Amino acid sequence: MQIGPHTLHNKLILAPMAGITDRPFRSLCKQFGAGLAVSEMVASNPALQAHKRTLLKADHNGESGLCSVQILGTDPQQMAEAARLNVQRGAQIIDINMGCPAKKVCSVAAGSALLRDETLVKQILDAVVGAVTVPVTLKIRTGWDVHSRNAVKVAKLAEQAGIAAITLHGRTRACKFNGQAEYETIRQVKQAVNIPVIANGDITSPEKAQYVLNATGADGLMIGRAAQGNPWLFKQTLHFLNTGKLLEKPSPSAIHPILIGHLEALYRFYGDASGVRIARKHIAWYLQPLTGISPTTKSQINQATRPSEQLALIHSAFHRLSTDSAAS
Repeated sequence: MQIGPHTLHNKLILAPMAGITDRPFRSLCKQFGAGLAVSEMVASNPALQAHKRTLLKADHNGESGLCSVQILGTDPQQMAEAARLNVQRGAQIIDINMGCPAKKVCSVAAGSALLRDETLVKQILDAVVGAVTVPVTLKIRTGWDVHSRNAVKVAKLAEQAGIAAITLHGRTRACKFNGQAEYETIRQVKQAVNIPVIANGDITSPEKAQYVLNATGADGLMIGRAAQGNPWLFKQTLHFLNTGKLLEKPSPSAIHPILIGHLEALYRFYGDASGVRIARKHIAWYLQPLTGISPTTKSQINQATRPSEQLALIHSAFHRLSTDSAAS
C-alpha cells in the first residue's frame, strides 16, 4: 500500500491507542509484521509540547520503519504548528485524529466531535496539509451518531485537501466501541474516493481480516485492541492473507520470552517505577487467555513495585505452566 511517497511492506497497520502504542509496543508489533505503527495521539496545545509525557510520545529513537505521529486538536493553526514540530522531531507521516470517542477528548470538541463541524474539518485539513511536506493521513469514524453519518462527505473533503490516506473506524462516536462495526459505510467511502482507504474496527482474527477486506474493498487494515497482549496477530494475519492457512497460536513457552522482552523494553523506556506501573496492563492482556495462572498469582504480579520482583513472579508463573503441562 502506498501513502504518499512511502510504500508499506504490507497492508496491516497498528492503530494509535492512547497509553498503549508507545515506542516499545510499536517496535514489538513491527517485529511481528505490522507494516506501519502509528503513535499514540499528541496534543497540539503549545503548552503541552515540552511536557515529559508529550516528549515520550514523540520519542522514536531507534525505531525501525516509518514514523507516523498522530496529532489531536481543534485549532487549525495549532494543528499546523504541531505537525511542523513533529516533522522536525522525525515524523515521516502526520495523522490527524478525528476519530477518538473519549469523553475528555470530545468534551473539548476534538477527536470525533469534529465530525459535527465540517467547515472546521476542512480548515484543519487544509492547514495541516499546507504546513508540512510529508504525507498527512486522517482517521475518522462514520459520523457523530447513527442519525448523522457523514464519513463519505468528510472523506471527499479530505481527498480535496490533499490527504494521502484515510482510516475509517466503522462506528459512530455515539457507538464508542459497542455493537458491530459497520463495514458497509467503509465500502461506500472506498467507492467515493481515489485515495487509499484503511478499514478499522473489530478486526480480531486473520479470518476476520480477510472478511473485512472482501466486504469493504479497503486498501489496508488497521488493528487496535485485538493486538493488546497479542502482537503476533500481525504475523498470523499476514500468513493467512498470503497463504489462506492459519498459523498455530503461540504456546505459553513461546509467549514467555515475548512478554519478558516487552517488559524489559518498558523499563528501559520509562524507568523502573513508571515501567513497572505501565507494564501491569500489558501483563494482564498477555495472561488473560492463558489457563492455569491463578487469580492469586495475577494479583501478586499486579502488586509488584520493582522490575526484578515483577519479572521473578512472571518467570515463576510460566515455569508452573510448563511444569503442569509436562505433568499432564
